[in-house]
Amino acid sequence: MTRLQPAAHVADILAPDRRIGNLSLALGGMLALASAMGIGRFVYTPILPPMAEALGLTKTAAGLIASANYLGYLAGGLLMAVPRLPGGRRPWFLAGLAVGAVTLAAMGLAGSMPAFLPLRFLGGMASAFVLVLGSALVLDRLAASAQAGLAAMHFAGVGVGIALSALLVGALQLAGADWRSLWFASGAMAFVVLPLVAWLVPGDDTPATPTPAIPPPRSARAGSLAWLSLCHGLFGFGYVVTATFLVAMVRAVPGSRPLELTIWVVVGLAAIPSTVLWGWIGRRQGALLAYGAACLIEAVGVTAGGICPGTQGALLAASLLGGTFMGITALGFAAARALALARQRRSFALMTAAFAIGQIAGPVIAGWLIDRTHGFVAPSLIGAAALLAAAAIAICAAGAPALAAGKTRIRADDAN
Repeated sequence: MTRLQPAAHVADILAPDRRIGNLSLALGGMLALASAMGIGRFVYTPILPPMAEALGLTKTAAGLIASANYLGYLAGGLLMAVPRLPGGRRPWFLAGLAVGAVTLAAMGLAGSMPAFLPLRFLGGMASAFVLVLGSALVLDRLAASAQAGLAAMHFAGVGVGIALSALLVGALQLAGADWRSLWFASGAMAFVVLPLVAWLVPGDDTPATPTPAIPPPRSARAGSLAWLSLCHGLFGFGYVVTATFLVAMVRAVPGSRPLELTIWVVVGLAAIPSTVLWGWIGRRQGALLAYGAACLIEAVGVTAGGICPGTQGALLAASLLGGTFMGITALGFAAARALALARQRRSFALMTAAFAIGQIAGPVIAGWLIDRTHGFVAPSLIGAAALLAAAAIAICAAGAPALAAGKTRIRADDAN
């Protein structure tokens, strides 16, 4: 006679299927961020030098195009802060992926600032949809199934997209492709992942993560989230100078042109494991202390990119930028999620908006300074100063009661 297995044994049998499902979910999130962020946001950096050379763009104009993307990112982040989205999160998430890919390809059809600016604005808005909604969809389920550690795989998608798009741009340039073809190919690469993401990331049928039994007071949460958003805004300003102009920095050094895309591949490769490393540090030291430490290290890289124009400075800047910027993003989202579990999409959106404000200002100021000083030292030092300020605020805020409570929950979630 067959004996019925106890419920615990049945759960053990089904656990591998759940783990495979969570791995697929994290893979879907990784592909989504590779498309919308790694390609959609950052492929502009390796395409910028040949595009600027062909069109005669000044650094100020290049900075304006970058800032248009970040302004769209801000608009998308603010839109995602509304309490309810008609139709649910997943349709907006998938629409963001599609719009991002289309606007990339459309850049190859444009040829002037009046066309570039709205296209990059729409692309930035789409990338915010994917980051905020994709992170909420993926992180909700991973936390609910005690697999929050797979969040690092989700955020690693940005580095994957940067590396793959840099290799694509490099291969096409070696084949003699012009800047328009680079945009067309990037759009195609971003679009290819859409059906895979639609298959791997399901809808909103999974219950939300339970609210902790003893949340910090509402006023403490609001104040702490405001400080965290300020840090993220300073971080956005500080990193974006190097993120926008790193390849142009390399091109400005005689004889360094063959290294342009290699440097950008280094950024992507360094970004892939960075979320795992900084997540590990965050679990042991607290998300905010790790956030501050990463900002300090990134400040060194941003400074090196400006004051050491040779190969060594560029490699150091690429390694430290890639090794920190997505780690900082993931740590910021972890801290925001701990402060507002019941309204995490809104907290993610506020963080995204603050980040975008810093990014909007960064390229415009940097481009203006580069055109007037004919060098990258001044904007790099200003960017490094912003990162140092973010580090100081994060480290000082780590001892605040509400954030300390959040830190405890971050460690508990990750330990699960």
